[in-house]
Amino acid sequence: MASTADSTHARIVAAARDEFARYGIAGARVDRIAKAARTSKERIYAYFRSKEKLYEHVAAAELAAAADAVHLDPADLPDYAGQLFDYFTAHPDRYRFIAWGRLELAPASASASAPVDSPYRDAILGKIATIRRAQEAGDLDSSWDPVDVMAVVSQLAHTWLDQATLAAVADQAATDPALAARRAAVIRAVSAIFPPKPRS
Repeated sequence: MASTADSTHARIVAAARDEFARYGIAGARVDRIAKAARTSKERIYAYFRSKEKLYEHVAAAELAAAADAVHLDPADLPDYAGQLFDYFTAHPDRYRFIAWGRLELAPASASASAPVDSPYRDAILGKIATIRRAQEAGDLDSSWDPVDVMAVVSQLAHTWLDQATLAAVADQAATDPALAARRAAVIRAVSAIFPPKPRS
């Protein structure tokens, strides 16, 4: 019986990930998730109290998967950017899932003093703390605010995922249309801003 419950739970999570990646949190429909998971809405709500709680559960699993695949070394931010590029280029659905959450769970005001209450808050704060420690150890330029470091590197790494039209134009108009050339451009840009620390 436990294996059946586990199987149903796994189907719900997989269907929810696809639904949220396609429609976002607000646009996702629990009835579509139930149909794709071959279960009922009532069963979904028995596992997860609300659509938002379901999103949070799936988001935690997605963050764990990304953390296993992408490792932040503040002494080599170009490599980190390359890992981000590789992971989300290989899994664009996972990038869309996370992007929807960041968009819809953002605070109502950019000046809001309360911390962002979302599945991504702790992950972001953990990375910022890692960057700050590296600065204190002399492994990274301390003139940068750690928050800005995180924002700049992440944005550069995600450039081609965030700009689908430009990426499509690059396929035809770039001197070198290969995906590897876009990756190299990301790493070159991050290296120019945050040169990796030479290994001793």
